[in-house]
Amino acid sequence: MGLTGDMQAVFPKIDPARYQPHALHSSERMWPETNCYVDLWIEVLSTFGAAPEAMLGFTLTQDFEGDQFTFFKVPLEDLETLYGIRCTELAIFDAVESHVLTQIGRGRLCLLEMDSFYMPDTQGVGYRREHGKTTVAINRLDVAGRSMDYFHNGGFFRLEGEDFDGLFQRHLSDLDPPFLPYTEFAKFPAAAVDPVRCRAEAMRLLACHFGRRPDANPVREFAKVFPAQVEAIAEREFDFFHKYAFNTLRQLGANFELVASHLDWLAENGALAHASEHARKISESAKSVQFQLARAVARKKFEPLATALDPAADAWDGLMDALANKLAG
Repeated sequence: MGLTGDMQAVFPKIDPARYQPHALHSSERMWPETNCYVDLWIEVLSTFGAAPEAMLGFTLTQDFEGDQFTFFKVPLEDLETLYGIRCTELAIFDAVESHVLTQIGRGRLCLLEMDSFYMPDTQGVGYRREHGKTTVAINRLDVAGRSMDYFHNGGFFRLEGEDFDGLFQRHLSDLDPPFLPYTEFAKFPAAAVDPVRCRAEAMRLLACHFGRRPDANPVREFAKVFPAQVEAIAEREFDFFHKYAFNTLRQLGANFELVASHLDWLAENGALAHASEHARKISESAKSVQFQLARAVARKKFEPLATALDPAADAWDGLMDALANKLAG
């Protein structure tokens, strides 16, 4: 499989310099970014011409996993049901760039797990500071020009030059074994799905995901171990605090802000407004507790954290009760 400087793009009309992120990534939200996978799909679906809010019913299934909240990812079968997008794993057995070029030429978008160390859009976080796994979707790849346009987190960006070389491991010799990233590729239908059908399918999926919700209140489960976990991380380096907060309170808060957005979109007449209020309360509480967490670590006082999550736990119960009543009706 040979490499070329192919300048094709899956979405040829978008440009990083003029790109406007979707409203779900507005700076006015409590959590403008959630996690790399869901954020990426929000922007891809918006660019495709579909409503990303429709896919968010799966967020009801988030659980506490003992040391973190579920890193929530849209199920691939939901993408196909809602939008007709078929996404599956792409085998990588040659140069990564070669596979990506082949799929772009067929109108397919490749999603790759790559190293944020080489991504300038993570300036101030990971860029040139630490190696981290993150998912990007490559819209345009120019191997000869050493540049690419890609979806990442809540935006659409371009990187080039040394960053391109680092990302694709072009500094390795022929004797060095390359790292082959996990890669998915998305096949798009000829046109975006009918919005009426999409909304009906989203309502059906909401009931399905409600049936898959955790058996026990995940916020209460987290609250049982939260003070002890914080006391332990207080002895670690400060960067670890950010990693802990990202995988606990940020995942919780961002997840349930998306739950609220999904419910608002699903029932524009306000029929799910009560449930949405509970979801937003969880999100607000997680944001507040994140500040309390920082103070507790700084002061080495952990007792106040024992009840800090009570409002969010009560709101989770209220959300599930409200949905049970509406879905039963």
